[in-house]
Amino acid sequence: MTEYTDHHGPEGLRTRGTVVVVPGRGETRSAYTRLGRRLAADAYRVRVVDAPKLDENDLEGSLARFGGRLADAAEDSGAGQDGPVRPLVLVGADKGAVALAALLGRGGAPSAVRPDGVVLAGVPGGGAAVVGGWEEELDARTSCPAHRGTLTEDAGTRRGTLDEAVPEALLTAAHDGGIDVPALLLVGDADPLADREALVRTATSLPRARLAVVRDAHHDVLNDMQHRSVAAEIVTFLETLRDGLVPVVTAGPSAW
Repeated sequence: MTEYTDHHGPEGLRTRGTVVVVPGRGETRSAYTRLGRRLAADAYRVRVVDAPKLDENDLEGSLARFGGRLADAAEDSGAGQDGPVRPLVLVGADKGAVALAALLGRGGAPSAVRPDGVVLAGVPGGGAAVVGGWEEELDARTSCPAHRGTLTEDAGTRRGTLDEAVPEALLTAAHDGGIDVPALLLVGDADPLADREALVRTATSLPRARLAVVRDAHHDVLNDMQHRSVAAEIVTFLETLRDGLVPVVTAGPSAW
């Protein structure tokens, strides 16, 4: 079984960058097929990896191994080129986002594949959440019928994982580590698992961060009903990153 799921841009177009997606608790790579295809349609090379396996009793070692797997995934994504097409952006959801933030905050990403930016989506708060049964977990995750169906029909989806607490030491490392690359933080305003105060503190403490709040979106903010607008926000981030964080489009005097 392959370690990655790849999505390629339209034939004949020059690749504009590389995106590596890291799923969260209970998810498989198939949950990100729709996002991968949408980003790839804008000529970005997208590679989805497996969710990280982190040992609470050996977080340092787990993060180091996670960093090594990310490096392997990024390095051979260039289709014959010397490394990934830049900019290289890492996208993480839920525990995958926490793991990315902790890894980057501790300077643990191998230098050869140090990302140019990071997207952290659906970062969970501390403590164990009481989600309940599968229908309740789906309600916490998403209101999108298509995504609910994808999660339900995927035999690899591990149900009940949102009830598992994210290690406090990992959350602390994620929020306090000091990510020094441009960061886009995405959270749904209907996410029952989010710690919004912690996200605001983290976003304001980082030198180049943007916190985007998605109206009516739940925990799976990359895959909820607003997935088109969220993908557009990510593409806007990617394009802005390519231009030194200078916005391509700004709003002048207008009614909205």
